[in-house]
Amino acid sequence: MSLKVGLLVGREWSFPPAFIETVNGRDEGVTAEYVKLGGTSMDEPNPYAVIIDRISHEVPYYRSYLKSAVLQGVTVINNPFMWTADDKFFEATLATKLGVASPKTIVLPNKDYVPGIVHPDSLRNLISPLDWQSIVDHVGLPCVLKDAHGGGWKEVYVCYSIDELIYNYDQTGLLTMVLQEFIEWDHYIRCMCLGQKDILPIKYNPHERRYYVEHDHMTPELGQRVIDDSLKLVRALGYDMNTVEWAVRDGVPYAIDFMNPAPDMDVNSLTPFYFDWVIEHMADMAIDLAKNPRKKSSKPNWAELFASQAN
Repeated sequence: MSLKVGLLVGREWSFPPAFIETVNGRDEGVTAEYVKLGGTSMDEPNPYAVIIDRISHEVPYYRSYLKSAVLQGVTVINNPFMWTADDKFFEATLATKLGVASPKTIVLPNKDYVPGIVHPDSLRNLISPLDWQSIVDHVGLPCVLKDAHGGGWKEVYVCYSIDELIYNYDQTGLLTMVLQEFIEWDHYIRCMCLGQKDILPIKYNPHERRYYVEHDHMTPELGQRVIDDSLKLVRALGYDMNTVEWAVRDGVPYAIDFMNPAPDMDVNSLTPFYFDWVIEHMADMAIDLAKNPRKKSSKPNWAELFASQAN
């Protein structure tokens, strides 16, 4: 009987059929198909060896289903437990622990709260008002205000003054925001990271949201550091499908954003050249994990970083 790979997707149109066609055309004893769901019962046998998750961050029922699938022994890419726990402040702290250069980062209290939170009774642990001058003194100006759990360049504000920062913060409502040092970059790289081993560093312009097919855009030294540091991050997080963005300033790559567990894989974004690379490597990874599932770890990879802290 063929091993099965399931695909959970949203509106994307180019990656899903290309991935399914490639896996099914390999004649490896592994087939791929779209997952179909209509309600899931406890301990329901799962037919998949591997599930590729591209959309559960926007469809909560899918996330619940995937957590159950993990308990059934399915390899879910990416692990829904880590993805649920992840945020940009945690990742900034993690990067520092790993010795990876990243911007100075502060996580901020929410601007607004759900009904039932009574000011100041429910928030007696918070200092109010915030000391914006001290905060800005730490990260500098300009600075970047962004959603700690967001992606896709949504809710990202570059602030050039305290007044501008406070104005943008006041619009964030129930979101938890982080504030980061703005890295004035002279080179920008987005790495496609697959299977915790394959790293493709691509020249990228975040202002244009555009990839450039230029293979010699880095020195050998910079390229090796970007690859090595990208591997450190995705292996610590346990992400098999991710992008890591690097802003290079004075030859030093800073990890700007690496919470992208469902990265853009559209052919028009990636260009046909990089799209083909992604399709082939995603198929390689899915087939390999279906045939050779990893030994289950008893604890998250990043937990090992804190073992020494308890002694």
